[in-house]
Amino acid sequence: MPESLSKRTPKPKYDVVLIGGGIMSVTLATLLHEFEPTLKIAIFERLGRFARESSAAWNNAGTGHSAFCELNYTPEKEDGTIEITKAEAIAEQFEISKQFWSFLIQKKYIDDPKDFINSCPHMSLVFGEDDTEFLRKRHEKMIQSNLFKGMEFTTDHDKLREWIPLIMSKRKETEFLAATKMDLGTDVNFGSLTRKLGRFLAEDSAVEIFLYHEAKDLDLEKDGSWSIKVKDRIHHHSQEVRADFVFIGAGGYALPLLDSSDIPESAGYGGFPVSGEWLVTHNPELISQHQAKVYTQASVDAPPMSVPHLDLRIIDGKKALLFGPFAGFSTKFLKEGSYLDLPESINFKNIRSLFGAWWHNLPLTQYLVRQVAMTKAQRIQHLREFVKDANEEDWELKIAGQRVQVIKKDAKMGGKLEFGTEVVVNANGTVAAILGASPGASTAVYAMMQVIEKCFPEKLEHEWQEKLLEMIPSYGQKLADNAELTEKMRAYTKEKLQLHY
Repeated sequence: MPESLSKRTPKPKYDVVLIGGGIMSVTLATLLHEFEPTLKIAIFERLGRFARESSAAWNNAGTGHSAFCELNYTPEKEDGTIEITKAEAIAEQFEISKQFWSFLIQKKYIDDPKDFINSCPHMSLVFGEDDTEFLRKRHEKMIQSNLFKGMEFTTDHDKLREWIPLIMSKRKETEFLAATKMDLGTDVNFGSLTRKLGRFLAEDSAVEIFLYHEAKDLDLEKDGSWSIKVKDRIHHHSQEVRADFVFIGAGGYALPLLDSSDIPESAGYGGFPVSGEWLVTHNPELISQHQAKVYTQASVDAPPMSVPHLDLRIIDGKKALLFGPFAGFSTKFLKEGSYLDLPESINFKNIRSLFGAWWHNLPLTQYLVRQVAMTKAQRIQHLREFVKDANEEDWELKIAGQRVQVIKKDAKMGGKLEFGTEVVVNANGTVAAILGASPGASTAVYAMMQVIEKCFPEKLEHEWQEKLLEMIPSYGQKLADNAELTEKMRAYTKEKLQLHY
């Protein structure tokens, strides 16, 4: 990204201001620029480069979340049946992302798709008879949906050795294992994608980008516009910037910024920061034996984001294996944040929510304490449940991204933890914020279309409809209900994104 981006001076007024230089902001900026190229848009990023926080390659698992392998998206109901509604919704949302990215490739806004997306089978793996039966039922239910046709299931050790030789090495024939496999899965480098979109916006659009500029406060003016206090972190200078519409896509810092807006919709929201660590290997011998993303069940009392998985990663053309995540705790809301972030986020509007969520999630607190106290050797022991003869010398610890789990008001409990991605919009659609974590980046296009639907409904209906269908051909139609359209869209995105399955 050009160095000059840190030296510009913002104008006093914009149509649209986007706070944060991650995948959400660049996606929304690109969509809005395509819909209406004359819009005056500015992006403020507090660090010196886009995608330094949650969107950075090693700060997330890079799973193009399609609900192929994530078992927490398909819960078993009390009557023993499997609920796949959430899985279908997430699979549809990722298909929307793939269509938009294919449009960007077609328009030559992005050159080589392999720089950010590659084919990588997604697998679910379970141990023991009970979980094997659950996975069998899940498979039977899922293959009835257009979105999961082609999913394979096996308990056969020979087949499993074909699929996951590294995990099957040194296993006894008597051991109960079962797995499902979807070859349509992908590995996504969201950091690379974010920077590619940022480069396009900086060089080939009218969007203005300001690095090392931190948005500190939002105030509603009498004319309905927003006044944003922006600090230039290099020259230690602050100024007021006005905007008709503000999007807060600042990762963990979205919460305090949303709170500063004083919109009624922000009342009661709190945040619970969770950090993480991966075990990573670059050993070519190990990598050659594991060419998939393999998810299993979360342990008792563990949050859904802590589902253990052993993944192939492809970052800047280099392959690696990643195992984790191991949860941690920090009071920071961003990796490059302040230890005062959590205490300073507590106020009279959210203290009941925070206390209620903490009280009803004491096992989660205990789980985090145990995780934080783990040594590397103990983490390797967990890895050995997957890779029997894992050698500590082959694996290094890498700090993952900082996530702020959403805490919402709840009539019964006072407050409850939410583990999804949440879009908050005020009544007249002049400010929007995105909170939460997984599936996050994978569903960025869907999430940003939600923002546009809520904040620019008339323009979307009357002026932008044709352009929208060019960018997202299946928009407004449900793929789960249309096998022919699903096949057509997947063939289109497979070709444009150069996927191999």
